[in-house]
Amino acid sequence: MAKKVKRAVVTGGAGFIGSHLCDALLADGLEVTCLDNFATGRAANIESARANPRFSLIEADVTDPLDVEADMIFHLASPASPLDYYAMPVETLLANSLGTMNCLDAAAKLGVRMLMASTSEVYGDPEVSPQDEDYYGHVNPIGPRSCYDEGKRFGEALCKACERKYETEVVIVRIFNTYGSRMRKDDGRVIPNFVRQALDGEPLTIYGDGNQTRSFCHVSDMVTGLKGAMTTSDVAGEVINLGNPNEMRVIDLAARIREKTQTDSGVVFEPLPQDDPLQRKPDITKAMKLLGWAPRVGLDDGLDDVVAWFTEGRG
Repeated sequence: MAKKVKRAVVTGGAGFIGSHLCDALLADGLEVTCLDNFATGRAANIESARANPRFSLIEADVTDPLDVEADMIFHLASPASPLDYYAMPVETLLANSLGTMNCLDAAAKLGVRMLMASTSEVYGDPEVSPQDEDYYGHVNPIGPRSCYDEGKRFGEALCKACERKYETEVVIVRIFNTYGSRMRKDDGRVIPNFVRQALDGEPLTIYGDGNQTRSFCHVSDMVTGLKGAMTTSDVAGEVINLGNPNEMRVIDLAARIREKTQTDSGVVFEPLPQDDPLQRKPDITKAMKLLGWAPRVGLDDGLDDVVAWFTEGRG
């Protein structure tokens, strides 16, 4: 008898990270169902996946009841860039509350593991560095970023409540700044902003004085971590940071990208948005210990990937 092929459901599977995850799961031989309403995802991201007979697409909103067959559910559906969640605050909150509940219901019904893609934004503007999973965060619950920050924090609480009450098998992954091909040039996040401006010969816009720090993880490393969190048997119930702990100042990132793109563009400074974090650095001790995971792609190689993507006009 032929061995049954496992099926993964990826909500938000046409998004930046989600589409790379779909491709990786297909490459591993799984059947993959992508659920996306294309609010921020793009059809072009899953063009190659759709050519695979093991891939299927459900064009729907995750806030609608989920009727799927699956051996694992990855819940990534949510606007994730500030420009997107500023424009869709209610939709963002609902994707991370009602959408998370729908995924949890489906996982409980099917008896499978659900992975919630949370975010480093649950730590807010942190008062400790690096941030480990035991840090409760420093978050403004009613600020302009709260639709995303608090949406994810509520989603995490909902996951743990369902785990305690219904014994639903859940893993929560807190994703730190991730970058790579398939980012949109109008994404609003710092790397696509800088690369687009540099290639267009525009000044690179730095918000604040540029001394705030970020830690950047290439999407290929992130996908490896997500798969590991789903398939490692003894991590059910865990909350795990995934990100690159190599911290750098935003002003230094601008200089690196100017060098990469060989642009004559200067820089301009704008006021720092409200509640924008001044520091981001993940403690990945738990991921290293439980998953045997650590990022492999250095920033230079990762930036080459993004520059090539935008140079080809694909952003």
